[in-house]
Amino acid sequence: MQNKVIIGRNIAKHRLMRGLSQEELGELLGVSRQSVSKWELDLAMPDAEKIIQLSKSWGITTDELLLDNPQGLLEPSKSMLNWGLYLIVKDFKKSIRFYEQLLQRRTTMLGHNRFAQFRFNGNCILSIMNEKHLVDHEIERHTPHKFVLNLWTTDLGAEFKRIKGLNIGPFTDITSYHPTYYYFNLVDPDYNLIEITGEFHESGNL
Repeated sequence: MQNKVIIGRNIAKHRLMRGLSQEELGELLGVSRQSVSKWELDLAMPDAEKIIQLSKSWGITTDELLLDNPQGLLEPSKSMLNWGLYLIVKDFKKSIRFYEQLLQRRTTMLGHNRFAQFRFNGNCILSIMNEKHLVDHEIERHTPHKFVLNLWTTDLGAEFKRIKGLNIGPFTDITSYHPTYYYFNLVDPDYNLIEITGEFHESGNL
């Protein structure tokens, strides 16, 4: 049986796995947020150049973007948490040069003057966040914490219920930094900030 083309759902899945909003993905690809939204809703199809750009940036094959569960690959578990680190920096350009030399690799993604990503094996990502562009974000500019552990999941509502049931530390309600970016925060015993993001439907019950 021939695999069904479902690029819209696959773009949304891989975008959320990497903690990106539609606007941020649009900035990386040089298109509008509305274009990304249309792709994910299967109202439009990205051109071949954008498909190749996405596959290279995310380290996946074009089949993984285009097809329904290619080569029998398993869907990620809804309870699985992927992870990354946010490093909050004052001198964005200097920090990018520093980490490119230190890690001996170029940035995987560059979101204008807001953030840069270094992608490693699996779904482990190091993101450099420009301190000047954290307005309206939960991370405050002058926080003593210069890194944030970022976790993301395919079902934020289910993860919120799981964390709530564990009772392991203070946490916030699910909120939205952007219409397509939902998250809640948790702090560890030393008050280090953990930001958990993922797909969320407000109509669902918490």
